[in-house]
Amino acid sequence: MDKIRIDDVDQRLDSATVQRPLTDAVNATNVALNYYELAPGDSFAYGYHMHEKQEEVFVIQEGSVTFETEAGDVRVDAGELIRFAPGEYQQGINTGDERVVALAVGAPREAGQSEILRRCTSCDERTPNTVERVDEGAAKITRCLECGSETARFE
Repeated sequence: MDKIRIDDVDQRLDSATVQRPLTDAVNATNVALNYYELAPGDSFAYGYHMHEKQEEVFVIQEGSVTFETEAGDVRVDAGELIRFAPGEYQQGINTGDERVVALAVGAPREAGQSEILRRCTSCDERTPNTVERVDEGAAKITRCLECGSETARFE
């Protein structure tokens, strides 16, 4: 058995205001666990994305999140959860005015190949992107894999 306080786990630079990777902290071997706090405008991910082998479940504890999905936008409120199958594209964004608190669970732990899509102003369309650390690790950027343009910055 492993027990931790979520607040004792160091935050990780991410697309969310607060992201705490809990997987290693509780010695989980078969699932990935992440704690999130999203300020208005924050997202669970760097873009519209999918994981080849991993299903994801988001448990919304406070606030509301709008998930962009292949079937259209889906709002998930506090006390609700949503599941995405492997290969299913999605992105959850806090489109409201209050902070969102959520837990993300992915299984298996290893997601396999992932693809992140973001709007590239140079290409004038949504394109595959990569995530890179910059400024000596103080920030991350997403970069279009087709033209090399920076599509977003996260600090």
